[in-house]
Amino acid sequence: MGWNPTELIQRHNVPGAQVAVLVNGMIEEHAAGVLSLRTRIETTTDSVFQIGSITKIWTSTLAQKLVNEGVLDLDCPIRQYLPEFKMSDAITARHLLAHTSGIDGNHFTDTGLDDAAIARFVATLSPADQLFPPGTMFSYSNTGFAVLGRLIEVLHDKPFHDVLREELVTPLGLQTVSTNAYEAILHRAAVGHEAVNGALTPVKTWALAYSNAPGGAQLAMSAHDLLAFIRLHLTDFAELREPQVDVPPNVGPPQWGLGWMLYGDGVVGHTGTTIGQKAFLRVVPDKGVAVAVLTNGLGGAPLAHEVITDTLRELAGVETPPRHTPPADPAPVEDWMTGTYRGTTVDYTIAKENDRAFISYTSRDGTELHDRAEIVRFDDTSIITLEPDFGTHYVLTFVGRDDEGRAKFLHNTNALPRT
Repeated sequence: MGWNPTELIQRHNVPGAQVAVLVNGMIEEHAAGVLSLRTRIETTTDSVFQIGSITKIWTSTLAQKLVNEGVLDLDCPIRQYLPEFKMSDAITARHLLAHTSGIDGNHFTDTGLDDAAIARFVATLSPADQLFPPGTMFSYSNTGFAVLGRLIEVLHDKPFHDVLREELVTPLGLQTVSTNAYEAILHRAAVGHEAVNGALTPVKTWALAYSNAPGGAQLAMSAHDLLAFIRLHLTDFAELREPQVDVPPNVGPPQWGLGWMLYGDGVVGHTGTTIGQKAFLRVVPDKGVAVAVLTNGLGGAPLAHEVITDTLRELAGVETPPRHTPPADPAPVEDWMTGTYRGTTVDYTIAKENDRAFISYTSRDGTELHDRAEIVRFDDTSIITLEPDFGTHYVLTFVGRDDEGRAKFLHNTNALPRT
């Protein structure tokens, strides 16, 4: 393979990275850089990085194990198992796994670190957090996976982290998997980095709230152990990779399974973003090939794209689609696209100024105004940021029209309704 981890982290301004490749049942490991620009501790192959939303594959696996044991029916209402669940009585575990529940996606309420944290988090949800009826469309929901985590706790009568360890970590003999910061600190733990005045700086908070652990707030491990877990999916749990829903164009993979992103050409995977860390997983089950890239910097996406593209081409004969870039001669942003769209914590406003258009981000509590970005048309229903942010142009898609012809939703994997 043509990539060199040391050269990649330097070119993409990433402090440290791990890469692991699974082929013919064997795992090859690489590491480069440092775990923190403050401590300058070397990144090694047994260091642990947060995997973010790749955790959802672990949670989906736990749910499928309950299905296989006859304990859980994916198509029964969640309320059958969680009577205290306050939202739509039509929501099922399948809806949660496929991100079609309609639950507003990004609640990160901190409800503590004890064994009851996830239960308390689920109790904070209300019917007001329902964006649309279950099964209507795809909208990525971290919150929905927290509900799944609570379901798993109830059906096992144990805290989520104990189930994770007893059902997967220990049987697979995984040595670096850490379910919280207290476990991660026993290893060489990577620290995320953010941009401060244009310079990469170690973050001041290591992880998101534990209440979202089932969706990706805490789990950390080495790239090797991530692929040692994925090896299980080369022989079992194929049902999780069956297509469940189409995704609006340009904002992610074309389809979603039960916890898995389905990229086409036999490639499945997931990505994960936590506080200053980015993780990437791609698997070609029919070829027995997988690659994991774990990074602690904002340039992780273009770095991972290079590694994944080269690895899958060489080992699986699969071409990875190019990353999105603005068209050379874009059509103008139209009036029906403009307006304010509401996210869980941030409002997105699209406005035109003469012959240019911009997107701005305002926190829902009004205390923070993010820098705006210029946007152009990507295609008939999508826009793209004109300038890259750490190597990435972000695409957002408009979904549906209201009675006045305006877009109903702005979609960035989360469906953001027009206010």
